[in-house]
Amino acid sequence: MPMQIKPASECQFDILSLGEVMLRLDPGEGRVRTARNFEVWEGGGEYNVARGLRRCFGLRGAVVSAFAKNDVGYLLENLILTGGVDMSHCKWMDFDGVGRATRNGLNFTERGFGIRAALGTIDRGHTAASQLKKGDIDWDHIFGELGVRWFHTGGIYAALSTTTPDVIAEALQSAKKHGTITSYDLNFRSSLWKEFGGKENCQKVNRSLAPYVDVMIGNEEDFTACLGLHVEGLDDQMKELPIEGYKKMIAQATSQFPNFQAIATTLRTVKTATINSWGALCWQDGQLNQATHREDLEIFDRVGGGDSFASGLIYGFLTTGDAHKAVEYGAAHGALAMTTAGDTTMARLEEVEALMAGDSARVKR
Repeated sequence: MPMQIKPASECQFDILSLGEVMLRLDPGEGRVRTARNFEVWEGGGEYNVARGLRRCFGLRGAVVSAFAKNDVGYLLENLILTGGVDMSHCKWMDFDGVGRATRNGLNFTERGFGIRAALGTIDRGHTAASQLKKGDIDWDHIFGELGVRWFHTGGIYAALSTTTPDVIAEALQSAKKHGTITSYDLNFRSSLWKEFGGKENCQKVNRSLAPYVDVMIGNEEDFTACLGLHVEGLDDQMKELPIEGYKKMIAQATSQFPNFQAIATTLRTVKTATINSWGALCWQDGQLNQATHREDLEIFDRVGGGDSFASGLIYGFLTTGDAHKAVEYGAAHGALAMTTAGDTTMARLEEVEALMAGDSARVKR
């Protein structure tokens, strides 16, 4: 049965994301520890999805987040608005001059190369977005009066504080009440959950939110770590599952959460930091759809590849309603996004569709 997606004519936004947006400081081809210059980007697991749908796919995107009132916050605002994402429902919090009470998050990330893995050093304690609380956002106004076709959030934002899971729950419940399709990327980060109850609390939080989710996204580690699924053949080394293993994982997930209308997962085998195999699966209505698998995909910057997969997947569902086309859009967009620097996509819709059609990398003039 196809998803019941609200028509665009009834909604102000095609996509709304809830999450934290950080300033990424990128040392380029070098290391953070020896850098003298950084290039800056904006990025955030949930935000990147709305930004991709706005910038690559031309849909109307918005983000709900919070920022400290200082020049780092204003720089983030400038970057977000340059990407075309609406910020009218973001909160601004007073800055105390040193960041004891509230601040903006920083993400120092190097891309890695060959045998040297990508490396991220996150500096996001006491951020404005992590301090949002239930009741801070008028979700019924956003979903009920303005109208949103698709709402996206995820497990990174859920791990930021004791209050963010309540904000997510409030948003998901309002979205469901007003007929908005909801998606959630589990996005397990052990560093975020380490001091926040570990895997036990991670599973408690994510399992409490899962009943309000229509489309659940994640890789095999996400489903086991965040939802507590136990899949035969999946060991601590996170080796790639065979297709039969994914079928068992999906069967477990849908039996525990029958509200899932679709489940999508990326397939990545890391050979080196710059050579990965890349593909994706999407389950819907009992059918498992597999995207074109790309062996030996050359990676320039892997950060944001999964988020770009999610935005392509959502675009496919919004425009075609077809799970196989949706997963092909997601896999192609994620592959292209990893060929450029930064967390966010630099691809265009025609490039995504050309790759889906088997286009080559020959020079275009």
